[in-house]
Amino acid sequence: MADSGKESIKPRKKIKLKKTFASKIIGGRRYRILKVFFFKERHFFRLLLSLFIIAGVFYPYPSVAMWVGFAFAGYSAIANDSIQTIGTFLSSNGDRKWWQLWLFIGGIFAVTAFYSWYTFGGDVSYERLQASGADGALKFPEPTSFRFLQVAAPLILLLLTRLRMPVSTTFLLLSAFSADSSGIIAVTQKSLSGYIVAFFTAIVIWYLLSGLVVRIVNSDKKYYNYWRLAQWIISGTLWSVWVMQDAANIAVFLPRSLSIWQFLGFVSYIFFGLGLLFYLRGDKIQEIVTEKSDVTDVRGASIIDLVYAAILFFFKTLSNIPMSTTWVFIGLLGGREVSMTISKKYKKDRPIGVTFKLVGKDILFAFIGMLVSIILALAVNPTIQQEVLDLFK
Repeated sequence: MADSGKESIKPRKKIKLKKTFASKIIGGRRYRILKVFFFKERHFFRLLLSLFIIAGVFYPYPSVAMWVGFAFAGYSAIANDSIQTIGTFLSSNGDRKWWQLWLFIGGIFAVTAFYSWYTFGGDVSYERLQASGADGALKFPEPTSFRFLQVAAPLILLLLTRLRMPVSTTFLLLSAFSADSSGIIAVTQKSLSGYIVAFFTAIVIWYLLSGLVVRIVNSDKKYYNYWRLAQWIISGTLWSVWVMQDAANIAVFLPRSLSIWQFLGFVSYIFFGLGLLFYLRGDKIQEIVTEKSDVTDVRGASIIDLVYAAILFFFKTLSNIPMSTTWVFIGLLGGREVSMTISKKYKKDRPIGVTFKLVGKDILFAFIGMLVSIILALAVNPTIQQEVLDLFK
């Protein structure tokens, strides 16, 4: 029989892939997502591994380890906390050249740090690291030796930042240097107070004053340039107040009184680190800000920054105990999102359940960061280890 010219196509047999142990434990779909993530971020993880090795090599040498730890903390803290102070500034100034934003923010940092160094005898933390207990002992004394996890702590923060977790640098970095548990407890109490104050302040402003807020955000475009100027002033003020609070997280590795050359090294490193951050436009963690409502508008961003700056300044004057500015920030954004969802004047179509899910996710990640900080403090600090053992005894 003559061939019809068409080859019969046999149906292919489905190839059943053998499940690995990891895919069985994690679940097929989640395992594939993790696999894609680690493949995309393979260069980052190689770099991170190299930095962990550097920490392991230099931590026994205090004079070198303090600068290695500072170098790690300097970029990881600034990169993580960019969402708080310069996140809205970046989002609403996307049309500006990155180096213009960098010189403005970097210049404010240099001036703010110099004022503290000059006024407080070489201390760049605005005396946050000079906080003491009832017995007069410092809660965060100057380190004379280092452990591996103390130097590597900023790298853990860098990893969590890559996962878009808005964790607290204050908890993660200062807990490893706390003289005892009282330092961690004091920071936790002040930080939780900051979250509560920020959350309910945001609800009051964005709900009770919703009519005024809507009129401001929807004001005539002819005043846009004035709003732009106002936003730069407000953002600059917020950034300066933030530095007063969070410089302690970076300077905790260094002597409590810096010489002129040490101060120049401190300022120069952070200044150029900010340049890289602005060049990358905030990197991964910036998405925490851009997923919120109306943060790309200059007027909406100005209101957020003004309220945030006022809350931080209030807590700065309250005591010199360090606090988590991250908790204040997520409290502010959380209360704002709830108000904008339940108030009819904002005309948001987002269901209230979605809003609470968004707020809850940020809180969950913040608690994860705090839990990691406590574990780190227990692993590093023998004094806290003894306190825990005594508690169980």
